[in-house]
Amino acid sequence: MSHVPHDLARDFPDYAERISELKASDKRFAHLAERYHDINREVHRVETSLQPMDTLAENDLRKQRALLKDELYALLTRETA
Repeated sequence: MSHVPHDLARDFPDYAERISELKASDKRFAHLAERYHDINREVHRVETSLQPMDTLAENDLRKQRALLKDELYALLTRETA
């Protein structure tokens, strides 16, 4: 368990510039990144005991975050025409 919030640019340092570009140019990517950020903040609050939550709900949030992260990674690494 980490008490440092995840950040897309920190999770994918090789794609930091592309993350910024896609947030500005791709509405779907920007929406997914914002959802990732929101869920990530909530997980961080749970991890730091600022927001009590039962284990099942916390695990569900972590799964949602992982799915979003996978989807964001797929968008980051897709080839552009």
